[in-house]
Amino acid sequence: MTGEGDVLLRLDHVRKYFPVKGGALMQREKSHVHAVDDVSLQVRRGETLGLVGESGCGKSTLAACVVRLFELSGGSITFDGRDISRLSRRALRPVRRELQMVFQDPFASLNPRKRVGRIIGDPLRIHRLASEKQIDAQVRELLSRVGLSPEHMHRYPYEFSGGQRQRIGVARALALRPKLIVADEPVSALDVSIQAQIVNLLAELQQELALTYLFIAHDLGVVRHVSDRIAVMYLGKIVELSPAEDFYAQPIHPYSEALLSAVPIPDPDRSERRQQIVLEGDVPSPITPPSGCRFHPRCRYATDICARQEPPLVDYANGHLAACHHPLNLDRRSPVDATAPLRSPMDRPAAALIPTNEEGPNEQ
Repeated sequence: MTGEGDVLLRLDHVRKYFPVKGGALMQREKSHVHAVDDVSLQVRRGETLGLVGESGCGKSTLAACVVRLFELSGGSITFDGRDISRLSRRALRPVRRELQMVFQDPFASLNPRKRVGRIIGDPLRIHRLASEKQIDAQVRELLSRVGLSPEHMHRYPYEFSGGQRQRIGVARALALRPKLIVADEPVSALDVSIQAQIVNLLAELQQELALTYLFIAHDLGVVRHVSDRIAVMYLGKIVELSPAEDFYAQPIHPYSEALLSAVPIPDPDRSERRQQIVLEGDVPSPITPPSGCRFHPRCRYATDICARQEPPLVDYANGHLAACHHPLNLDRRSPVDATAPLRSPMDRPAAALIPTNEEGPNEQ
């Protein structure tokens, strides 16, 4: 792992708004959905940055912006020292070799008409990086690397379980030897018994191939086992950014506190003693987000200033940032050393997720 200065991905004031049409025959643009609104982040080379938040907070939209599936409404994205925000499709082509994505749904992200070998090998064909003979050998090697048999290259996606399909998706992402993989909720569609296997696979691949991850999820229990740092997103905004251990020990933002209170604890005694914070009210509309702090309508600590003034993202202790007028836990903090080497995710195996054997491919 490397230090803070070695930044692979930088997002500066990134915005993505989607027009909402109304009026006669729905042709007139009436307003916009503020899906991602002024987000600034850095992902260091070799680390895993976990991005968490409730459904609809803008996590997946931000992921799509990073890999340029969506055009930005504002701001910039710098990847490996190069601004890729507004590159043409042709200029973006070599960048895509180093910036890949693992999608959420392993059942929808694989073409059912193609054999597995074709799915994994197509990126190499598109970028003209190898002959057919070389592609065949590389596909077999990739299948072995993700824990599948090389002979599976001749089968179709429907013949595999959900966990195996996600392994195929990971193999496809690895085909071009990327520097950064954006994993958009890669285990949320899988059984709990399978999730640990995919999490551990991603961690092992990171160590072997020196990968960098932007790991997006809504399950804080999963994110804890893979992330070096955690970013919390609410209604299109980053509200907290912290080293992982510090975040779970002493969250600063009230929204983070509420999210962590809902994470199951395997110890019944501790679970009974812990107060679970139930957020009142619905998530406000991203079309007309609240003034000031966007969390204030649901926050139990909110005061008048929260509705009037948007809080800046402030560094409270060695890389632990939060955007809140009433930050928590500042009186009992033991700040972490943000300059210390980042820990490898393999130092935190996902043992708590209880891995079990996956089903084999359906025999036809």
